[in-house]
Amino acid sequence: MARILITTSSFDVTTSPALAEIAAAGHQIVLNPFGRKLTEDEAVSLLADGVVGMVAGVEPLTRRVIEAARDLKVLARCGIGMDNVDMAAAAERGITVSNTPDGPSAAVAELTVGLMLDLLRHISANDRAIRAGQWDRPMGRLLGARVVGLVGCGRIGRRVAALVAAFGARVVGCDPLVDSAAGIEMMGFDEVLATADVVSLHLPYDRAVGCVMGAGQLGRMRKGAVLVNTARGGLVDEAALAAALESGALGGAAIDAFEAEPYSGPLAGLPTMVLSSHVGSYARETRQAQEAEAAANLLAGLRIAGLA
Repeated sequence: MARILITTSSFDVTTSPALAEIAAAGHQIVLNPFGRKLTEDEAVSLLADGVVGMVAGVEPLTRRVIEAARDLKVLARCGIGMDNVDMAAAAERGITVSNTPDGPSAAVAELTVGLMLDLLRHISANDRAIRAGQWDRPMGRLLGARVVGLVGCGRIGRRVAALVAAFGARVVGCDPLVDSAAGIEMMGFDEVLATADVVSLHLPYDRAVGCVMGAGQLGRMRKGAVLVNTARGGLVDEAALAAALESGALGGAAIDAFEAEPYSGPLAGLPTMVLSSHVGSYARETRQAQEAEAAANLLAGLRIAGLA
């Protein structure tokens, strides 16, 4: 019996007509047993002989992993980013690869704006203080009075631009693949860092480039500015960010994606830091839409391969 592996940390298999049809074709549905992002070694082990299709999360699907998945024919990514997939290795193996490009945009954009508001109005910090018996009343700043800088102006970046513009914010941005975008003043990367009160990252992770916000880039941000990353772990040098927050050079930061997850590190001890557990796309409506699209993509690929 061929197997279908679902590596996302959560997936509602009970409501998917596409998965029901795949199971009816004789395939065994296997779920991620760890309930979290897989390591490379775990992905190699789970994609052993007999796995012909998978619904992928954000685990590292490196050349080593793909070459170990000897029977894999279809890879359906549940999400937008493909930076965790070695596309060249997949193409060499003739594996059909798909993603769900529109699915997470609304959820990630809304979380991004929520984190901006948290940083500017000290919502999480104030909550912690009250629980600790303190009645501080920290002065906040209006999002509508800020300059929001978007590093990456694709689907999610443009959606964030529309949301913060509704507050009255001025929006500037940069993107090597985008010349113009409605409501965004396009400029160079360094100019965005020097101009924005709030810098928000909306880029895929490129292993060849590495982090885009190292000590130098963080040092070019305005004093007291805040940084938000709801894109990918690895885009921000976490040690450099901790140093910038500790020195007071930055007014705060919010991170939803970390280089190593689950996250455990010095950022968790900083009062000007807001952390979330990679929940950008974890809104019920978004997850349902993404899972349905990924399962449909998987079924279509299996049909093309003559496996469903």
